[in-house]
Amino acid sequence: MLVGAPFDGTTSFLPGTRMAPNRIREASVGLETYSPFLDRSLEEIRLADLGDLELPFGNVSEALEMIEAACRSIVDRGTKLILLGGEHLVTLPAVRACHSGYPDLAVVQFDAHADLRADYMGEHDSHATVMRRIGEVVGSDSIFQLGIRSGTREEFAYGRAFSGIFQEDLATGVRKTRELLGERPVYVTVDIDVVDPGFAPGTGTPEPGGCRPQELFQALWALEGLNIVGFDVVEVNPLVDSGVVTSILAAKIVREAAILMGASDEETRATFGGAETFGR
Repeated sequence: MLVGAPFDGTTSFLPGTRMAPNRIREASVGLETYSPFLDRSLEEIRLADLGDLELPFGNVSEALEMIEAACRSIVDRGTKLILLGGEHLVTLPAVRACHSGYPDLAVVQFDAHADLRADYMGEHDSHATVMRRIGEVVGSDSIFQLGIRSGTREEFAYGRAFSGIFQEDLATGVRKTRELLGERPVYVTVDIDVVDPGFAPGTGTPEPGGCRPQELFQALWALEGLNIVGFDVVEVNPLVDSGVVTSILAAKIVREAAILMGASDEETRATFGGAETFGR
């Protein structure tokens, strides 16, 4: 099941990610349902879109509780979760919900930023601390961080010492990660800023020197066969995008993820992006 979390309550640079879930849906109608690389189509799976959560503006703790409750209701049904952010902090309640159903959960993060600060400007829960908080849920050695190229000296030292994988190169990181994960349940979080801002300008904290979209897709395709139980795309900011460049990239990422994950028998096909199925 897919659900939107339109939240950017701790954004520190360019706000607007709360507009992303709706814009990604709108952009999705420009996509085909068929994935040539995976040789499968969204028309062959069941995908239910629950719409966006109505989150309180200005109340971070309550918003996180609401996101966790919504995600937990999906996990408790035995269905797989796809979350549309929103800023990266929305991943924390989603992982908590998945961890409740899968105690040996591992988390694979595609991101420009380490997000491993103990706190950010005095705030415990922030988009800059989200992976540190997630490490407290699943264990730091159950986090596999790929594409990382920005952070403090302390964050890099922490990641290299405690993360399962802390790797800038996506291809190398995915290969090593697959070897370590085996059959463990996996939550995948994609911060769109893992892609170079030349290809994905619509994000709140752009970081030069990232990968090309094709490199990210190849990394995602390399995860095929893993037990992916949760997935999100976060940090898309339509307010600073160039047209729909970043939103359509995010929509294609969601398409590939949905096909990779398949669907549970309990799910029913529903509208996504106003079309009969996700894409056209």
